[in-house]
Amino acid sequence: MRVVIAGAGSVGRSIARELIGHDHAVLLIDKDPMAMKVSSVSEAEWLLADACEISSLSQADLAAADVVVAATGDDKANLVVSLLAKTEFAVPRVVARVNNPKNEWMFDEAWGVDVLVSTPRIMTSLVEEAVSVGDLVRIFTFHQSGASMYEITLSPGAAVVGQQISQIGWPSAAVLAAIIRGDQPIAPSQDDTLEAGDELLLIVSSAEQADLLELQHLLGDSPAAT
Repeated sequence: MRVVIAGAGSVGRSIARELIGHDHAVLLIDKDPMAMKVSSVSEAEWLLADACEISSLSQADLAAADVVVAATGDDKANLVVSLLAKTEFAVPRVVARVNNPKNEWMFDEAWGVDVLVSTPRIMTSLVEEAVSVGDLVRIFTFHQSGASMYEITLSPGAAVVGQQISQIGWPSAAVLAAIIRGDQPIAPSQDDTLEAGDELLLIVSSAEQADLLELQHLLGDSPAAT
């Protein structure tokens, strides 16, 4: 997979190192010469250019990219990069960093954003996860589809503990995407049995309150345990 990252700051470089570690080809773009720390990610391609200009993106051969990551520290720049990537170069997947949570509402399909990543929101979710075992925590939203990813850690009192996945009456709006048990991710099968402490990652196709309440009732503590 070829990934182009706009923004070669600490965030962009960290993403690049992770992707290269998974055998993906990465190009980093930044207009600031001080950001050209090529030795820090020597396996990546580097381009000194303004990612908000079509000519720069053409030079980066954006049309051949599978994914574009707008990871600068400027929300306006990230929106421009996302829009150009989607409308001018038809990039299949655009991921954009949101620096100011107040700007999240703009990062949607109208601006070419498929997935937004808000560091404050992710940190908030992780804090909530740490203190709210048994509660649903929204991780992020896929703006193109409107679906969201939720996490819940099963408490010992959850009614589904000890049940096989095939025995559970999952809401039609929710799909169990993964189980994390200890430090091991598990691709769920119908024969898997849920255990206390399991972290469940679920894709919910809508944000209707009724769907979330149904999920919370299903996966939270049973009345007998409270």
